[in-house]
Amino acid sequence: MLFHADLPLEWVGLATAVVGLNAGVVTYTTGWRRYRRRLPGRFTASQLAAFLGGLVCLWAAIASPLDKAADTLLSAHMVQHMLLLTVAPALLLLGKPLLPLLYGLPDSWRRAVVAPLRGRWLRRAMHALTHPLVALLLSSVVFWCWHLPGLFQLALHVPAVHLVEHASFLAAGFLFWYPVVQPWPSRNRWPRGALIPYLLAADVQNTVLAAVLTFSDRVLYPYYEFHDRAAALGDQVLAGVLMWVPMSLAYLVPAALLTIRVLSPAKQHHGPRAHRIDRGAWAIHPAPSRDQ
Repeated sequence: MLFHADLPLEWVGLATAVVGLNAGVVTYTTGWRRYRRRLPGRFTASQLAAFLGGLVCLWAAIASPLDKAADTLLSAHMVQHMLLLTVAPALLLLGKPLLPLLYGLPDSWRRAVVAPLRGRWLRRAMHALTHPLVALLLSSVVFWCWHLPGLFQLALHVPAVHLVEHASFLAAGFLFWYPVVQPWPSRNRWPRGALIPYLLAADVQNTVLAAVLTFSDRVLYPYYEFHDRAAALGDQVLAGVLMWVPMSLAYLVPAALLTIRVLSPAKQHHGPRAHRIDRGAWAIHPAPSRDQ
C-alpha cells in the first residue's frame, strides 16, 4: 500500500485544530462563567453563543468533511474561505473574547500571558494593525494574493502552504472585522459612519472576484479541471455565486445597520461607568475568584 507523503502533515494539522478548538471551548466557557457572575450585564449569553458559533465555523472550515470536499470542488473551497475570512472571525470577536479567554486559563498560565499583553510594543502594534485603513489594506492583499491562480494552485498541491493560506485568511478576517465589531475593551478609531464605505469597499472587491469566477469561460484553477472540464466550469460558476450573494450579505448587512444607526437620533452615554469602559482599552482587570 502506498501512503501519500503529506498525509502525516495533514493529520498533524487536523489533530492540532481539533485540540485547539476544544481548548477554546473549555477556556472561554470557564472564563465567561466567572465574569458572568461578576458582570452579568457585560458578559451575556449572546456573546457566549457568538464565540461558540465562531468555533463551530472554524471546525466546519478546517476539520469537517468540507475540508475534504474542497480538494475536488472549488465551490467547497470558496465556502472554506468565506468561513475563515468572514463568518468565523466576526462571530469570535462578537464574543468579546479577551477577558473570558484570559480568565479561563489556570492562574500560572494567565500571569505568563498577561505580562506581554501589558507591553507597550504589543499595544502599539495592535493599535497600528487594527487601524481601519491598515486592516482593509492587509485583508485585501491576503484576499487577492491567495486567489491568484499560481498561489491558489500551490496551496492545493502543498499542504504546508495550504495551512499558511488558511491561517492568513483567519488573521486577515480578525484584522478586518476588528474595527467593525469593536470588541470590548477596544475604542472607536473612526466615526461609525466612516465604516460604511469601509464595508462597501470590501464588498466591491468581493463582487469583482465573484464576477470573474461566475462569467469566466475557462477554468481558472486547472487543479479542478483534472476529472471533468465541464463539471469544473459549472462548479466554478457556483463558487462565484456563493461569493457574490452570501459573502456580499456579510458586508452589506452590517453596512445597512450602521447606516440606520448613524441616521438615528444620537444617544449619548455619560457617567462614570461609560468613562471607565472607554478608558479601559487593553486594561487587564483582576480575575474573579474561583468561588465567585
